[in-house]
Amino acid sequence: MRLVRQNYKNGAKGMGLRGGIALLALTAVVSGCADDGSGGVWPAHGQQPLKAPPARALDGYASKLRLAQAQRVAAAKRWGLARTPLTAPPAPARKPVIKARKGFEVNGQEELGLPPVFTTIPTKNRVVFLTIDDGAEKDPRFLRMMSELKIPYTAFLSNYLVKDNYRYFRKMRDRGITLNNHTLTHPYLPGLSYAEQKHEICGMQRVMRNQFGRRPTVFRPPYGNYNQDTLRAAKACGIKYAPIWDEEVFVDHWEYREWDRDLHPGDIVLSHFRGRNDWKGTMPDMVRRFMKKVTAKGYAVARLEDYL
Repeated sequence: MRLVRQNYKNGAKGMGLRGGIALLALTAVVSGCADDGSGGVWPAHGQQPLKAPPARALDGYASKLRLAQAQRVAAAKRWGLARTPLTAPPAPARKPVIKARKGFEVNGQEELGLPPVFTTIPTKNRVVFLTIDDGAEKDPRFLRMMSELKIPYTAFLSNYLVKDNYRYFRKMRDRGITLNNHTLTHPYLPGLSYAEQKHEICGMQRVMRNQFGRRPTVFRPPYGNYNQDTLRAAKACGIKYAPIWDEEVFVDHWEYREWDRDLHPGDIVLSHFRGRNDWKGTMPDMVRRFMKKVTAKGYAVARLEDYL
C-alpha cells in the first residue's frame, strides 16, 4: 500500500494542469455513475477508459468557437446590427411531424396524401425561419451580408423573375441556400384548371432541375392561395410540403397572421426580393429590421430544411 501511495504521489506531481483536468473529468464520470438511490449503477471494477476528447482537442475546439463568435460579432457591427444574431441549435435528430394547419386543409387532404399547408414548424426551440419569395431584386450586397452573418434562409423562385439572371441564384445555392418552387409565372392558382396549375408547378420543377441541379420537394403557392387541384398538381410534380407563413417582414414594418402580433417558436416569416423600386430601402435594410426584432425577442434563425 505504501508503494502504491508513493507511486501515486510521484505521478500526480508530473501530471501538470492537463492531467489534473483529465483526473477531474474521470472523477465526474465516476460520481455520475454512483448509486445514489436514483437508479444509477456503480462502474465496473478495474480501470475505466476516459472517452472524453484529449485536452488539446478540446482547446482547439474552444478556439474555433471563440473565433467563429468573434467573426459573427464583427460582421454584425459591419452590417449595422445593434446585437449579434443568436446561433440556432443543431438540426433535430428526429424531424417533427408536419401536418396541414387546422383550417388550412382541402377536401381529401389526408386520404389523397396531399402536401400539407402550414405556417409554423412544431418545435419548442426558440427559432424562426426566414423565407424570401419571387426573385425580382438581385442585390449582391444581400448575398454578402447573409453569408458573413451566417443567417440561413430559404428562397422560393418564380421563373419569369429569375430567368434574366440565373447566375445570381446559383451563387446563392453555392452558399448553402435551398432554392424552392414558386411557379413559372406567379399566377392566382385557384383561378386555373388542374392542367394549367400542373403546368405552372411541374414546369418550374424542370427549370429548377435544369438551372440549379435539383427538383425541390418544397413549394409555395403564390399569394398563399391554393385549392385541392393545387395540392394534387404539386404532389404529381414531386412536392411534399407547401409552407406559407405566419408573419411578413418589409423594409419598414411587419405584418402578422395571429391576433397577438408576435413571434412564436417555429414561425415561418415571409419576405420578398425587393429593392428601392418597390420599397423605401434595400434588402439589407429589410434584414436589419428582421434581425432587430428576432434577436430582441430571443430567437435564432434556423434552416427550414433542417426541420423537414
